[in-house]
Amino acid sequence: MKQKAVIIGLLISLTSAVILGRLFYLQIIDTQYKSLALRNAVKKEYIIPERGYIYDRNHKLLVSNLPVYDVMVVPKQVKNFDTILFLKYTGLSKDALLKALQKAKKYSYNKASMVISKLYKNEVALLQEKIYKFPGFFIQRRAIRKYHTRSAANILGFIREVNEHELKKDPFYMPGDLIGKSGVEKSYEKTLRGKKGVKYFLTDKFNRKIGSYENGKYDTLAQVGKDLQLSIDINLQEFGDSLMKGKRGAIVAIEPQTGEILALVTAPSFPPSYLSGRNSSKNFNKLFRDKINKPLLDRGLQGEYPPGSPFKMLNGLIALQEGVINLQTYFVCNHGFKYGKRAHMFCHCGANGRRVRLPWAITKSCNTYFSKSYINVLNKYDTPEKGIDVWHNYLTRFGLGRYLNTDLPVGSKGLIPDSKFYNRYYGKGKWHATFTISNGIGQGEVLTTPIQLANITAAIANKGYFITPHVIKKIDNDTTHIKHLYFEKKQTGIDSIYFDDIINGMAAVYKTGTAQYSRLKDIELCGKTGTSENKTRINGKIVKLPDHSIFIAFGPKENPKIVVSVFVENGGYGATIAAPIATLMIEKYLKKKITRTDLLQRMFQTDLNNIYQMKNHEKQ
Repeated sequence: MKQKAVIIGLLISLTSAVILGRLFYLQIIDTQYKSLALRNAVKKEYIIPERGYIYDRNHKLLVSNLPVYDVMVVPKQVKNFDTILFLKYTGLSKDALLKALQKAKKYSYNKASMVISKLYKNEVALLQEKIYKFPGFFIQRRAIRKYHTRSAANILGFIREVNEHELKKDPFYMPGDLIGKSGVEKSYEKTLRGKKGVKYFLTDKFNRKIGSYENGKYDTLAQVGKDLQLSIDINLQEFGDSLMKGKRGAIVAIEPQTGEILALVTAPSFPPSYLSGRNSSKNFNKLFRDKINKPLLDRGLQGEYPPGSPFKMLNGLIALQEGVINLQTYFVCNHGFKYGKRAHMFCHCGANGRRVRLPWAITKSCNTYFSKSYINVLNKYDTPEKGIDVWHNYLTRFGLGRYLNTDLPVGSKGLIPDSKFYNRYYGKGKWHATFTISNGIGQGEVLTTPIQLANITAAIANKGYFITPHVIKKIDNDTTHIKHLYFEKKQTGIDSIYFDDIINGMAAVYKTGTAQYSRLKDIELCGKTGTSENKTRINGKIVKLPDHSIFIAFGPKENPKIVVSVFVENGGYGATIAAPIATLMIEKYLKKKITRTDLLQRMFQTDLNNIYQMKNHEKQ
């Protein structure tokens, strides 16, 4: 009996010890149940950091922030609430609320989703006082972009709410967060967005905050995004926009010694504020659906066009480097020249049967001279395939036929054909150098973008090298992060001694050549006009449209500070529209004022919308 009592006592003691041990483990060691309890009493809120500001090269503020408020919901915490009152405070319709709640549940029962976004302070004030009446709902402060310029939408870009793909890709984001979608907002998203902070609050049964949890022991501060200083001169950018009013095309201005983009104008465009605020999605859809004007297309980076006569400068350099021409080399031009059995290339340089050498050829834009120089490069080698590949390789070193890898998120490669291209088109061994002769004058199959034209102009101004064009100048007033990307000189493979001949010819274009009516009295400029043929297919037929107007330029001739490329769709001769625009851009940047007011007024009065409307009508 006594032994039985001892055994029972031991069992009771052992059971008690197990229970006490388990309680100790659950309450002290294992925090699982404590965490579950705290989830109902502790609320976790993320602090959205302020996005970094954006400035121009002269420290002018371009983009700042404007505070707005979002109504958020955690579906699991939602309990019965006065729907009518909620709709009254938020201005939502019942259908919109139900749709938002369904979307939130689909995303996560435990994580916050957005119900309504971008409310201003006066719109959210009443709801903020009564939010405790709506369990599971809370108000989150954040900022949208405020713009201090009506220009440079293509450079600055815009921000929009993250989509499902972006949510899965990067855990930084939650529904309703904003992310850069274009321009520097996209390229430098991780720099601009900062780092989120977290705050923990104790709440009562009505979901009202009653104090911080553990005196803020687990809270973290948000880290604001870093500021960007861009290389853009916003005054020059805005001036370029004014010159392109009523026109389609692009202006690209670069500082040649650094590769810094000074202006990147695309036309038509829109104010950057158009894609900020509550109507941004609706406005974006309007822009996206405009397939005629294509305002979302950055023509400076994405527009692919035949380069026309400015391309002759490169063919001249390649011919000099390859030794197939020199300053004494001449070709006779009889209003052009014949090649093949029946083909004839026309020329309007005015030589009229006289000998043409390189300086005259550049000044008067002689098709004969540069076409024959191009043919001589290809015929220097055993086969045209070998010759055109040599030519192709020179041009790729100038950044043509490939992405320039600027720090903006869009761009086009253009096209520089090689032997593989023509072998596919004509068949291997079935074509000759003359089959590709239009390449000699920047027509044919060659396609370039306006920024590529500006870049090759920078390489000419630098006498043999360029630095990748870019819009970033400093990050938080520091250049350390960008030195390895945008300080490297990229050599073109052309000896520097050959550039003087080309530059002298380009200076003569302004003095006595095709751009003489756009010259400046006190600054020696160098340039090259271009007129690019423009054809399209309408109802199955090839139709000739008004030519594109092209011009490249830099100034001053000695120690150049700015290069410019101008491309005006259907603008006609390069000397008519593109050359005056380039001159005005250069003068505005170098002198901060305009003396050629005659050119300025003519460009302001030039409106090509009638041509564009006619062209669009013909295509329909």
